[in-house]
Amino acid sequence: MNLKVGLAQISPKLGDLEANLALHLLQIKEASKQGVELLIFPELSLTGYRLRDMTFEVCIRPHHQDPTFSQLLEASRDVDVVFGFAEADQRQKYHIASAYLSKGELVYLHRKVYLPTYGMFDEGRYFAWGNAIRAFDTRFGRVGLLICEDFWHVSPPYLLWLDGADILLFCSASPGRGLATEHKIGSASWVERINQAYASIFTNFVIHCNRTGFEDGVNFWGGSTVFDPEGNLIQQGPYYEDALVVAQLDLNQIRRTRIRLPLLRDERVALTMRELERIINKHWS
Repeated sequence: MNLKVGLAQISPKLGDLEANLALHLLQIKEASKQGVELLIFPELSLTGYRLRDMTFEVCIRPHHQDPTFSQLLEASRDVDVVFGFAEADQRQKYHIASAYLSKGELVYLHRKVYLPTYGMFDEGRYFAWGNAIRAFDTRFGRVGLLICEDFWHVSPPYLLWLDGADILLFCSASPGRGLATEHKIGSASWVERINQAYASIFTNFVIHCNRTGFEDGVNFWGGSTVFDPEGNLIQQGPYYEDALVVAQLDLNQIRRTRIRLPLLRDERVALTMRELERIINKHWS
């Protein structure tokens, strides 16, 4: 009931699929040497984040015939892999996506549901919204996968929790924003508080992989984290530096925590649904 997880805190090259694929394969090889069983990459790790008009040139399709995707499928035979990419579907709709690969197969594909299009963010101009939030089964248990802005809305992790996810995976390309203290940038403090809160509220492991580097004058701060079901920080990557961050998870801790703190047992889902229907009819219709 132990899981050795790795966070590939990397700096992708914007729009360079070939270089980023080579970096992914190198990270997977190194993680395998260290005994990592599940390796997680950041949001849009295969393409870089600020794609804009490059979006339509670097999108791939998640199947065995795609030359880029197929190499990552093959690399997942020894280590389960989560990576981010720009996806084109059959009708040329484009999505920010993350894939969970295991034993050479695609286990689950998540399309980003919440696309920030405000301030410095412009995702809604180029990408379509995802329409599903589902937990899925892995060889390590039931897992939920979200991308960046998805995590800032409380409903996606809540839905995953109710759908059986005991491990929440969170991939981001979070830029440095806000006032900095002597220790960290403002956005890092905020993200870490959210991660810790969800771990505590949902009595889940929360695993967050954030990228590093610069793109078009924007800095990404890294600082990837792993929190346990009681909200304790297990491991954290360095700020502003590439790193392979490795953490050992005792999955039995979920059971121990929920015996002591039975929040999931006592959750009143039918009441929540009833009140949501009332609120929608009154305020959101």
